[in-house]
Amino acid sequence: MSGAAEGQAFAEASLPCRDRASPNHDSRPAGVPIDTLVLHYTGMTSAAAALDRLCDPAPPPPLPRVSCHYLVEEDGLVWRMVPEERRAWHAGISFWRGNETLNGRSIGIEIANPGHEWGYRPFPALQMAAVAELCLGILARHAIPPCNVVGHSDIAPDRKQDPGELFDWEGLAANGIGLWPRGISGGETTAAPDGVARALPLLARIGYRADPARPELALAAFQRRWRQEAVNGRADAGTLARLEAVAALHPTP
Repeated sequence: MSGAAEGQAFAEASLPCRDRASPNHDSRPAGVPIDTLVLHYTGMTSAAAALDRLCDPAPPPPLPRVSCHYLVEEDGLVWRMVPEERRAWHAGISFWRGNETLNGRSIGIEIANPGHEWGYRPFPALQMAAVAELCLGILARHAIPPCNVVGHSDIAPDRKQDPGELFDWEGLAANGIGLWPRGISGGETTAAPDGVARALPLLARIGYRADPARPELALAAFQRRWRQEAVNGRADAGTLARLEAVAALHPTP
C-alpha cells in the first residue's frame, strides 16, 4: 500500500475526515527522506477561509501558492489535502538541525486557529485529540524522530509565531509526539550572566538557526514551544534552565 493510501486508510478508520484536494504540490526531491513533521496554525478568520487559501491555484500577488497535507478543524474534523508522498508547500524558507527548505522532507499539518492576528485562542480538546491521533499515524508511517516534530516558529523564527504559546506541546509529548523536559520549573526570570552567549550553543544543539545579531528571535520561538509562561525573547535564568533541559533531550545535530 502506498503512503497516500495508508494515510487515507488511517484517517478513515480513526478520525472524522474529508477530502479537499489542493493543486499546490509537486514531487519530493529524489533520495530525501520524510523525517520532519511541522505543525502550524492557520492564522485566518475561519477554517473555510484557510481551506480556500490552501487550495488557491492563483493567489493575487505577492501571495505565494501554499498547501499542506492535512488541516484539522476546531471540532476535530480532518481534511486530507495533499498525499503524503507529494511535497506540500507549507514551510517556506526554513531551517532545522542542519537542513533547509524543509518542504521536501516534511509533512505539514495546519490547525485551525485565528492566530495572533485575528484573536489567538486556546486549542479545543477535540481538536488536540484529533491532532494527536493524526500525528501518531504519520509517525507510524514515517521514520520521524521526536526531535524533528516541530512548530512553524521553530523552523522560521524570524517570520512565524505558530502554533504559538497556547498550543499543548506537553500533552502531545505525553502521547509520544515530540519531546518535553520533566521536572524543570523554568520560572526564574532574573538576569543570567552571559545569558545570550550561553543560550546560542544550546539553541543550536536543539536545532534552531540562531542569529547572533538577533538572538531574541530564536529565544522567543523556543519559549513559545518550551517555556510558554514567559515569551519575552530574553536569556534569563529560567530560560537557560529550560534550554539546558531540552538540549539534553536532543542528539547533536
